[in-house]
Amino acid sequence: MKIPNKDKYRLQDKIQLVLKVNYNSCLFAVLFGLICLFLLDIKGVIPFTFFGFAVLNLVNTFLFKKHENLTVTYNTTSILAMVGAILITLFSGGIQSPFIFVLAIVVFAGYVTTKIYGQIYLVINLVVVALIFLYDLGDFKISENTVPLDYRGWFAFLSVVFAVYLLGGVFGKNLLKAHHKLYKSRREIQDRIDEKETLLKEVHHRVKNNLQTVSSLLSLQSRAIADDKISNIIKSSQNRVVSMAMVHEMLYKRDDYLSKIELKPYVKELSDYLVRSVKGNTNNVKVNLDIDDHKLSIDTVIPLGLIINETITNALKYGIVEDQTGEITISLQKISDKRFEMNLGDNGIGYPEDINPTTSKSLGLKLIYNLARQLRGTITRDSEKKGTYYRIEFEEIIEEFNSVD
Repeated sequence: MKIPNKDKYRLQDKIQLVLKVNYNSCLFAVLFGLICLFLLDIKGVIPFTFFGFAVLNLVNTFLFKKHENLTVTYNTTSILAMVGAILITLFSGGIQSPFIFVLAIVVFAGYVTTKIYGQIYLVINLVVVALIFLYDLGDFKISENTVPLDYRGWFAFLSVVFAVYLLGGVFGKNLLKAHHKLYKSRREIQDRIDEKETLLKEVHHRVKNNLQTVSSLLSLQSRAIADDKISNIIKSSQNRVVSMAMVHEMLYKRDDYLSKIELKPYVKELSDYLVRSVKGNTNNVKVNLDIDDHKLSIDTVIPLGLIINETITNALKYGIVEDQTGEITISLQKISDKRFEMNLGDNGIGYPEDINPTTSKSLGLKLIYNLARQLRGTITRDSEKKGTYYRIEFEEIIEEFNSVD
């Protein structure tokens, strides 16, 4: 099932809120105008401002169905409400008019729509309130309080009811409804995320099990072959499979599922396994790790693990021969946003300078150089140190997958 994105949900909620506010404000404006005209004996500007606002805002709301531009509809309503509120305020007592609080509703509606509109209408209405205050202080008057003295209490009461109903009965009710809707959507999305995380962990678990099965089959096969050369080749392939299986095992064991691998524990587990695999449980090989707490993508760690596998395997087989004491060093530092530098090698007997991937038939050596290119990196050999040392500069690889609807 295709789920609408959050922007679509948000837009639908805003449309419903604006339309409901418009219809309710039109209805209340008509009722307020009729009450002012026939029950409160208010003549002139105030009732006709209510009627004018109701008609114009109703037309504005109907036009939305044609142009479907919420910004135009909302701003038209806000401008009509501001003009109407200013006129009614001026003709019902100025700064002391209870209807002046309707200007606050315009500001509130602005913040409900977007933060920018809220800030704009806040500034505008603060200026309007200040101007009304200064107008009342001045001697020049273009309006007077048209509300009869006997009905000013009723007018104040109805103004408060009008404001409270819009804020609570319309804005508050619909905002609460939108909040519950959003909370429900978030719960549904979280349930889907949890389900996908469980499935992904299960995938990693099954991949790990399958790779371990392949490793076991290769191990059995190598034991059944009398030719040591072929047996060693199969054993090397088994170690490569194990290095990949460890990645999926680490992802499966994570409580907070991420597609990132903690590099240091992975390299330590892999190097310890390789030393035991080649030299046995009792050996004279020391592994020195200098790796910061980096988390890299699975698309980076797998080829990087294979490079480490080939390097350590070659060191244990050909560099640190027999039961000699030796050291293997692996260090990794971040050199830029996505670029890393890894130095790894051993203090064994090394191999001649003229041996390289083009002149050697060694699959392991060819893999090291090819995998470095796969990581969009470069590899150089440090010939000044005793043994075999490599400096590899590489980039974190993050593959993007497009979902199929």
